[in-house]
Amino acid sequence: MTYCVGLKLKAGLVLLSDTRTNAGVDNIARFRKMFLFEEPGERVVALMTAGNLGVTQGVVTSISAAVKRSKIDPEIESIMSCETIYRAAQIVGESMQEIQKRDRANIEAQGAAADATIIMAGQRKGGDLRLFLIYTAGNFIEAGEDTPYLQIGEHKYGKPILDRVIRSETTVDEAIKAALVSMDSTIRSNLSVGMPLDLAVIPVDTFHAHTQRIESDHKEFRQISDSWAQSLRTAFHALPSIKIT
Repeated sequence: MTYCVGLKLKAGLVLLSDTRTNAGVDNIARFRKMFLFEEPGERVVALMTAGNLGVTQGVVTSISAAVKRSKIDPEIESIMSCETIYRAAQIVGESMQEIQKRDRANIEAQGAAADATIIMAGQRKGGDLRLFLIYTAGNFIEAGEDTPYLQIGEHKYGKPILDRVIRSETTVDEAIKAALVSMDSTIRSNLSVGMPLDLAVIPVDTFHAHTQRIESDHKEFRQISDSWAQSLRTAFHALPSIKIT
């Protein structure tokens, strides 16, 4: 399985994904689930994927090929040449529909699930930061002021911290910590999510993603994980007791 989370703040976008895939207890591998597209000074788009690996790789391959063709032929529309980031989300959804139409029946005939989801985030020059969740059917929703984050994959373990901490006004540094705590909580509770992690930060109006690969021996991540666990234990023991009479 997987876990990916995207946070949309006034200061920028924070994106985090794991790299573990699981096709059974004896078939665990690492695959990148975050993909970045940049046009310096003009546009940046990020994709994070979850679900059937063949489907998501097919979608990403199709989108990447269209981006390459659009650089040669301006008449070809791609996520990097379309008019708006909203239209880019539609293009990703259309690609999802095409792959599902082509492969879904054969995948399910083999007893496998064909469902997949994609988080798409980005900004174009003159536009706002956008964050979308694209479903298997190709339809999508957008993160807003009330819920400025989106998750895909094994999301339930990492949701509580985001609900309590993340607001549009949250700083990028605080959002990175919250995303890492959310991921750490998921890794501790679900063996199908695992290291290494891919982190990307897209500050508003920079059209550039700052990235980092976080391995299991990453010093700061280990400190965050250990400190969060200790803080939870301390807070738990400080809770009032309920007396039963």
